[in-house]
Amino acid sequence: MKNKHLALALAAAIALPASLAHAQAPVPPQQPRIVVTGEGEATAAPDLALLSLSVMREAKTAREALDANNDAMAAVIAAMKSSGIEDRDLQTAGVQIQPRYNYTNKPDGTQDAELIGYQVTNTLSVRVRDISKTGEILDKSVSLGVNQGGGISFANDNPSATITEARKLAVADAIAKAKTLAEAAGVNLGRVLEITDQSFAPPPGPILAKARSFEAADAVPVQAGENAYKVQVNVTFELK
Repeated sequence: MKNKHLALALAAAIALPASLAHAQAPVPPQQPRIVVTGEGEATAAPDLALLSLSVMREAKTAREALDANNDAMAAVIAAMKSSGIEDRDLQTAGVQIQPRYNYTNKPDGTQDAELIGYQVTNTLSVRVRDISKTGEILDKSVSLGVNQGGGISFANDNPSATITEARKLAVADAIAKAKTLAEAAGVNLGRVLEITDQSFAPPPGPILAKARSFEAADAVPVQAGENAYKVQVNVTFELK
């Protein structure tokens, strides 16, 4: 038993200096580096118009208001389809039924609430793939009963090519900045160690540079403009 304990003690004594030597080994210095942010932007003409159209009707009873709203919205949807809008591009965004009251003040400062009717609002989201028809569709929808909403924005069905172009411009911008900084500091750029990027979709409205107007006779004038896609990259370079 004593021999066994002696062997374990000797093994620990031999291993301890080795582990200390490993722990105290110098850490190799990190290669000097520089991190540069580049930005790129590319634009594309939109190929989708996104509409939000609402029909509001009022009546004495909720049933009467809903029936009137249903008739008006059915006419609007039929008009959308006759203009070439497919079923997949028509989506009900919400239906609201709200009571309406008439409030009268009483001598004691309180109010009497008299129910005078109901209001029904049906909202339809529409994707227009032929944006040259946007003004015509807006005009037709109002003629058939749309009396609220009218929100409009423009988008691109597949912006990947535009975003790719913005990425290339962002990387080129980062390289140019890095070269300028390295030259000013009297050092040389080495290889690229890391690249990260972040893409920014355009805001819900158009950028009106190079705007195109789609306007038929008696139609709502519409400016489609361009959508701008922005990319920001962080590039890490070695320094020599």
